[in-house]
Amino acid sequence: MLCLGIESTAHTFGCAVVDEKGKILSDARAVYRAPEGKGIHPREASRHHTEASHYVLKEALEQAGASMKDIDMVGYSAGPGLGPCLRVGAVVARTVAGYYKKPLVPVNHAIGHIELGTVLTSSSDPLVLLVSGGHTMILVFLEKRWRVFGETLDITIGQLLDQFGRAMGFASPCGGRIEQLALESSGEYLHLPYVVKGNDVSFSGMLTAAIKLASTRGVADVCYSLQETSFAMLAEVVERALSFTGKKEMMIVGGVSANGRLAQMLEMACERQQSRFFACPIKYAGDNGAQIAWSAMMDYRKTKKAVKIPDAFVTQSWRLDSVDVAWR
Repeated sequence: MLCLGIESTAHTFGCAVVDEKGKILSDARAVYRAPEGKGIHPREASRHHTEASHYVLKEALEQAGASMKDIDMVGYSAGPGLGPCLRVGAVVARTVAGYYKKPLVPVNHAIGHIELGTVLTSSSDPLVLLVSGGHTMILVFLEKRWRVFGETLDITIGQLLDQFGRAMGFASPCGGRIEQLALESSGEYLHLPYVVKGNDVSFSGMLTAAIKLASTRGVADVCYSLQETSFAMLAEVVERALSFTGKKEMMIVGGVSANGRLAQMLEMACERQQSRFFACPIKYAGDNGAQIAWSAMMDYRKTKKAVKIPDAFVTQSWRLDSVDVAWR
C-alpha cells in the first residue's frame, strides 16, 4: 500500500509517499522564507504554497516512481496550524483524492510528528517531548490517546527562539542561527527568568528579559544564556515526568529537536532516570509530508475511515489530546 501525505500547516508545503512498512519513498518540500526580522505572514505563506503545490506534488510522485493511480489513500494536515496555509493543503488533497477517487484521511499535524518519530527511531512506548513553533508538550500514550503531562503556559519554545531572533534582525526560523551564535559565545551565563510551575513552563518573561539584555550585552552571550535557561527548564520537567511515569524510553520530536544542546541536556536527564533517549532524525524533525502520510496510513488501515470530499475541513486549533489513536 502507498499513501500520499500533504503537509501545509506553516512555512512548509510538503508532499511524500510512504509504504505500509513505514519506508519513506519520497519527500519533497518547498519552504516559505520570511524577510529578515519578520515572521511568517499567513497570507504570503499560503500564496507561496499555492504556487509551489503543483511541482512539489509532481516531485514527490517522481521520487517514489509512482503515479496517482498507484496511490491507495491521501492524507492531509487538517490542523493545528495557520488557517490560510492549512486550506491550501486541504484544497490540493481534496482535488487529487476526488479526481482519482482515493480515500481522504485528515491527520493531526502534532500526532504526525510523534508517529513518524516512533517509526524512525524504533521506540515503542516513549515519553514524548514535542517542541516546535506551535507546540511545547510532554506526552504519554494512555487509553487510546496521547495525554499531556506538561506544556507551555504562554508561548512555545519555538516562538521564544523565533521572536527573540526576529528582534535581533534574524530571518525566521531563527533556531539554527541562535544555536550557532551560542556556540560562538564566550560561555558567560547571563541571568534570565526561570519559570517552571509543576510540570508546565513559561517563556514569555524570559523573552522580554533576553531582548532587553541584548541591548547592553553581546548577542552571542544572550543566545547562549537563552538556550541554557530554556532548555534546562525543559530538561527538568521531562526528568520529573520520567520519574513519575516510570517510562524507560524518552523521545524528542518537532523542529526544535534539531538543536544539539537540547538533545545533550535531555540525554543526561534520561541517563539519571535510566531511560533510553531517542531523537527524531534531523531531516524529519521539521514539518514534512512523510509524517502526514504515515499517520494517515496507520489510521486508515486500522479504521477504514475516510472523510467525504465536502467534509474535508481544517481546524486551526486542534489539540492532539482530543484525538483517538486507534492504531496503537
